[in-house]
Amino acid sequence: MTSSSGTPHGGPTGSPGDAVWRRSPQAAAGLGAGVLVLGLGLLVGRADVALLGVAPLLGALWAGRPGAWRSATPGRGTGVAIDPTADAAAPGELTAVLRLDPAPGTELVHARVSAPGHRTAGIVVAATPRDLPLTLSTVRTGPQRTFHVDARGYGAGGTTAEDPVSVTAPDRLVLPTAMPLQRVPVPRRLRGLTGPHTSRRLGDGDELRDVHPFAPGDRLRRIDWRTTARRSPDLSTLYVRRTYATAEATAVLVVDSRDDVGPDLRTWRGTGPQRVDEPTSLDLARHAAASVAGALVAAGDRVGVDDLGRRRRPLPPAAGRRHLRRVLHALALSSPVGHPDRRLRAPQVPADAVVYLFSTVLDDEPLALVRAWRAVGHPVVLVDTLPDVRGAREEHMRLAWRVTRAERDDRLRRMTAEGVPVVRWAGDARQEAALRFEALVRADERHRRGAVGAR
Repeated sequence: MTSSSGTPHGGPTGSPGDAVWRRSPQAAAGLGAGVLVLGLGLLVGRADVALLGVAPLLGALWAGRPGAWRSATPGRGTGVAIDPTADAAAPGELTAVLRLDPAPGTELVHARVSAPGHRTAGIVVAATPRDLPLTLSTVRTGPQRTFHVDARGYGAGGTTAEDPVSVTAPDRLVLPTAMPLQRVPVPRRLRGLTGPHTSRRLGDGDELRDVHPFAPGDRLRRIDWRTTARRSPDLSTLYVRRTYATAEATAVLVVDSRDDVGPDLRTWRGTGPQRVDEPTSLDLARHAAASVAGALVAAGDRVGVDDLGRRRRPLPPAAGRRHLRRVLHALALSSPVGHPDRRLRAPQVPADAVVYLFSTVLDDEPLALVRAWRAVGHPVVLVDTLPDVRGAREEHMRLAWRVTRAERDDRLRRMTAEGVPVVRWAGDARQEAALRFEALVRADERHRRGAVGAR
């Protein structure tokens, strides 16, 4: 999904009145080629070769006759505009429409389209008003730079050309897509008066707790007449069926946007450009968070978002499809502002909420945050978003990566030893994430049944 940060209609436009028309290099090249071929034919005594140079020579002389410049020069420049479309043709594609409005008297228009991380494409079209579709593919999310167009019109016979008209499309905000997940872990203690889960308190629900004599406050529709007739034939005592109430779960998605690294170690210093066909750790975090949020909202639970790279008010937990759209927008905007300082305390989380932390675990701060949340009773699920790193050729980079990887693996082992589930979300492991979440849910259900049986 994508959304435009500019106006949805009427993108940037190149002003036709600003164009300056000049004699094109093609006219001088035609004159030079004609003189060269004519001279070569006369030199070798070949009349047929000399005649080949007459046509371009006469064309250049005709274009240079008095008054020809004014007649071959259009009165204005070519109008160029980019209209970003709201919907993409397919996931991972950004589309726009290039609108060309050539001036009267223009014969051809040459347009060159470029985008960061993509090859430049050029096209030459006849000078008629037309709309040209533009499409680029990317796996990156968040704010993205898109199309830049340089267009130039050519007059009659290509003897005149205008200065290039440059137009840049507004940046697009690419929302993360979601992978379908069946079930994800939820906290054991539930909040709210209604929801999709069965709580441990009495109330309206579907799961039977017991059959109890009628007491003040019980509803008449809860009377179990069969049990009443069997236990009290004279109807001296009425029996009601009591059930467990339903409730909703609350989850907070914490995105560690302090690191935005790709598979190439050479880009970790922030000097090289990231490839558009390879997701970075922040792209994987957005995709994982969007998938978890979609599963929670589909189940009727409440979801909130916080960002470790920004000191701003977090998105409070809520439910519903409209809130899911706000969650996706907040995830797309998650990015570090400047150099984030180390947090003195963990982000505040609502009571009895499960925390999903999406991090690369390249430093000790995620480990400290997980321990702080667990100390106050919040269950934590860590989603590992570091991409599959490619080996570097430079010896110093290989040595640095070996040290960094050893420290990171040690942190992950310590979290696993302390009972924190770790779900890998990169490479082939991403396809197994749904099974991993389902295994965590089933393990939690077995634990709950064992605890109830023990009581």
